Amino acid sequence: STLPTLEAGLAAHGLELSDIRHLLLSHIHLDHAGAAGPIVRKHPRLTVWVSPVGAPHLIDPSKLERSARRLYGDLFDPLWGELAAVPAANVRLATGDVLGWDAFPTTGHASHHVSYLRDGTLLAGDAAGVRMPDASYVLPVSPPPDVDVDGWHATADAIRARKPERLALIHFGVHEDVEPHLDRLEAELDRWAARVRDGMNQQAFVDAALADAGEDADAYDRVAPFWQSWQGMKRYWDLRNR
Repeated sequence: STLPTLEAGLAAHGLELSDIRHLLLSHIHLDHAGAAGPIVRKHPRLTVWVSPVGAPHLIDPSKLERSARRLYGDLFDPLWGELAAVPAANVRLATGDVLGWDAFPTTGHASHHVSYLRDGTLLAGDAAGVRMPDASYVLPVSPPPDVDVDGWHATADAIRARKPERLALIHFGVHEDVEPHLDRLEAELDRWAARVRDGMNQQAFVDAALADAGEDADAYDRVAPFWQSWQGMKRYWDLRNR
């Protein structure tokens, strides 16, 4: 779990978990929300904001856990630790005005994704992809089960319409070249989707993505394994073609 690291980081700034009153979640994938339940158990006055689509799975994470265990197999426990429920009383829906932030749906990466905008800064979660500090490559991380290519393009349009001055990415850092960043995100998204649509197998997809990512390829692959994005795109096309 990331909880001990979070506590250590807060302590370095003279803070404790009990000093935090609100937790704004972009979505419920485990690298973003997996520790929410244990955090609330230690700090029961914490308010957790999450999309209306994600809220039921935060309150009862059993389906989320089953899905993640299928994806990660034996790696689930060492990667994620305990996945605990967040009591319904602690959950609020992230729509509209959230503590002065404009919360709006940003689907594509996941159906339960929201982003938050205030004073020119977009807390983008994974809606604007993954980008290493000082790199230009933007990775449209696409794990299963509900990647939506058309929805992601609509999200890019929704972000542009709000004219943020900077994108604050969980993975990683703040980037101010908003338009070029989104252009690269959408171009790579379309390239990945086309590769899988046209029959590229998982290993060939991974090899091509590693080549595309350049000198930071190994770092990108550790953060957002390319094989997972192949699986997400494969599921997307399988569902589209039913």
